[in-house]
Amino acid sequence: MKTNVKNVSKIFPVTTGKKTELPFYTEKLSAGFPSPASDYMEKALDLNEYLIKNPSATFFVEIAGDSMTGAGIHSGDILIVDRSLEAKHNRIVVAVINGEFTVKRLSWQKGKIRLIPENPAYDPIEIKEGTEFEIWGVATNVIHKL
Repeated sequence: MKTNVKNVSKIFPVTTGKKTELPFYTEKLSAGFPSPASDYMEKALDLNEYLIKNPSATFFVEIAGDSMTGAGIHSGDILIVDRSLEAKHNRIVVAVINGEFTVKRLSWQKGKIRLIPENPAYDPIEIKEGTEFEIWGVATNVIHKL
């Protein structure tokens, strides 16, 4: 087994100001045959408004590596991270360990802190006394291309 500490390749700030609204069809889509009566738009959707609740505390990171594939986070994906949210047990967080960024699921039980990968090929990272460790934020959404 291996550990994957460095799996954040880029960090981007959130820019606000310009609002881009796109057509939003409120009729839910079926994975089967679409309804011919549902070809109308009901409102507009601004993805910034939908995905970002706290713009001043939010940033984007690009993921490198495969340690979080079980959580639907793949290499090249963009993770939306909110620094204003509390890092609780079982949340996916962006953390810094000894100067290296990583994305893992937080395990905080019985006084022990561990960062758990979502890929069985990787070992959990136990945060021991003396380890330089900081949680930068909580992941709220992941964007990936199909």
